[in-house]
Amino acid sequence: MARSNTPRICHLLDTLRTGASLLGLWLLASSSWALDVLGQTSVVQSDQVRAELLVHAPNGLAGGQTVWAGLQLTHAKDWHTYWKNPGDSGLPTQLEWRLPPGMVASDIAWPTPKKFPLGPLANFGYDGEVLLPVAITLPANWSATGLDIGLSASWLACRTECIPEEGEFRLSVPTNGQAGLHGRAFEESRSREPKDIAQKSNAAIAGGQFLSFSIDTLPSAWRGKTLTLFPEVPNIIEPGAAWEQQWEGSRWTARLPLTPLRTEAPAHMTVVVAHNEALAHGQPAQAGVRLSLPVGGTWPAASPSPEGISPALAAALEGNAAAPLPPAQADSNGLWVALLGALVGGLILNLMPCVFPVLAIKVLAFTQHGDPNDSSAAAKVRASHRASGLAYTLGVVLSFAALGGLLVALRATGEQLGWGFQLQSPAVVAALAALFTIIGLNLAGLFEFGNLLPGSVAGLQARNPTLDSFLTGVLATAVASPCTAPFMGASLGLAVGLPATQALMVFAAIGLGMASPYLLASWVPAVARALPRPGAWMATFKQVMAFPMFATVVWLVWVLGQQTGINGAGALLALLLMLAMLVWAWRQTGRSRVWLTGLSALGLAALLKGIGPLVLAEEHIAPADTATTAEPHANAPAGTWQAWSPERIAELTRAGRTVFVDYTAAWCVTCQYNKRTTLSNEALLADLAKRNVALLRADWTRRDPAVTASLASLGRNGVPTYALYRPGKAPVVLSEILGVDEVRSALAQP
Repeated sequence: MARSNTPRICHLLDTLRTGASLLGLWLLASSSWALDVLGQTSVVQSDQVRAELLVHAPNGLAGGQTVWAGLQLTHAKDWHTYWKNPGDSGLPTQLEWRLPPGMVASDIAWPTPKKFPLGPLANFGYDGEVLLPVAITLPANWSATGLDIGLSASWLACRTECIPEEGEFRLSVPTNGQAGLHGRAFEESRSREPKDIAQKSNAAIAGGQFLSFSIDTLPSAWRGKTLTLFPEVPNIIEPGAAWEQQWEGSRWTARLPLTPLRTEAPAHMTVVVAHNEALAHGQPAQAGVRLSLPVGGTWPAASPSPEGISPALAAALEGNAAAPLPPAQADSNGLWVALLGALVGGLILNLMPCVFPVLAIKVLAFTQHGDPNDSSAAAKVRASHRASGLAYTLGVVLSFAALGGLLVALRATGEQLGWGFQLQSPAVVAALAALFTIIGLNLAGLFEFGNLLPGSVAGLQARNPTLDSFLTGVLATAVASPCTAPFMGASLGLAVGLPATQALMVFAAIGLGMASPYLLASWVPAVARALPRPGAWMATFKQVMAFPMFATVVWLVWVLGQQTGINGAGALLALLLMLAMLVWAWRQTGRSRVWLTGLSALGLAALLKGIGPLVLAEEHIAPADTATTAEPHANAPAGTWQAWSPERIAELTRAGRTVFVDYTAAWCVTCQYNKRTTLSNEALLADLAKRNVALLRADWTRRDPAVTASLASLGRNGVPTYALYRPGKAPVVLSEILGVDEVRSALAQP
């Protein structure tokens, strides 16, 4: 059979999909973040605590401005660290800052602590997640290209046993970089800081054994409630001993026993009073109030001052300083399960609508060579097929590993990122829309690259079919990465917490699963013979494949609209239109080509300058499918989608309601499928309303560290993720392809 003269389907996939261009798109996705964190070590991880250095400059980096820096501690279940007064035992977290000349960090703005009873003893500190912030004021004449912040920190992590830990941190923030990424974390920390109140109170020594307090200025909402008192100076009272308190109208009085180990006799005492008795594990303490009280009466004789910390604790701290913290490890069974889930999930990715057009084009190119009758020719074709299959597989596997490696590396430097993070950047969304527009125009027959490019470039695919297959794998990974197939969620969540080698194995397994069908077709003759034979139908099929490409462009424009608003989406459409006109003009001949191409190029340049910035402007808008009219109280009507926040979950569960959370993103195809099927099922929504289940939607279309952290707490690293929260119980995570029966079954569980 003569070789078909059908124009080569993969011309565009050969020229636009060079390794540099596609990998460059991924680097562009994270460039605004990677530049901010290059060369930094801002995270230290152990099995007990994850410590991260955060910086927030709400007014930018300029002379005279205040910059907030802080150490965020995320505790594993049942572990805690300590407040400035640790209570009966423990050590407060210590921060030693290394700052440029002329800058001084303030004292820690300690959030309100919690009380951790342990038999007859008690400690004061934090579990769950806490940020310890300090204020840094830049000198009025400060001027530099960036701010370098160093920190040496030590903390004591305790459960029933205690482990001294420490870390060295460094963060470099460019002057023109993003310095407001962690604003929510600092705002939450400030909201938990005790509020100073006017003094209408006093303290006095009673009977030589007790310290009594009488306070008139506490919040009215606390009246009649049991309160907790935290002295800022340690070794004054017995933290774990029983003590008396009562309300006399608006006056709260308390009588606390003095500790026999007391070493101080202060004339004034600063205390924090809080209403935190009902807090569950991991739940942040509510903001208390701070008072500085004069102490009346005569202090009894104090105990001699101790020489210092115990020799055992001193030895433990010294040994901890000499040994680095070990990285988290996965047990062998868990790793094999993650690899299997990644392999199966990668296989299912081939069924995703965002991947199918690319895979169909590659299979179509595979059939072009047919299966000649001549045995020697057949052998050459089989060898070519096998080389193509291996090259495609290598392109997919290496691309997944590169993308996963970049994700793990950025998270290791403190970035709160998850799978599909590149499509959280409007620049990458716009670039992919332009790429698929040109692919669609090529498939529709508007142009052939052989007519547009120099002969040496246009003939690249003919001379290097293996390179073509490799770059096809790169492109397939680019369009598949936003999807999270079934079985992949748990594997991705585990991967980001594994050592680099094991994490890369999981990401490579996803790529191997995705490439396996084409690899099988290229190596098994029976599969190859089952594919359609070459013929005139291929030209029509090529043109038909243009429409899935244009559909992908529509989806990408919609995604960008969720990120930047209607103005950004309109600007991108105008740029794509001018880009199409430029491609059309370039294929003309003679003087018309020169004039039309020049005018189109000038028009595209003018649009880029005039409206191009609208494409990248990440406005604070509410996505169309996220409820923005959520009721501001726990009694919001069931069946109504509300905006997600960690505080909202806590509020609703405290009120006794079950909460269903949809973690979603506009660029996630599986999310949109579930949203228009299961999550739009009227019978299911009626059941949820009948059970008074609150519906929250966590939108991850734009980069949101709070959503990323919440996903990580569920053992997930991408969307879709669906979780059911019940009061006093651990969250239940549902599968990625959500079914009505699965939701009902989860609700029926006791």
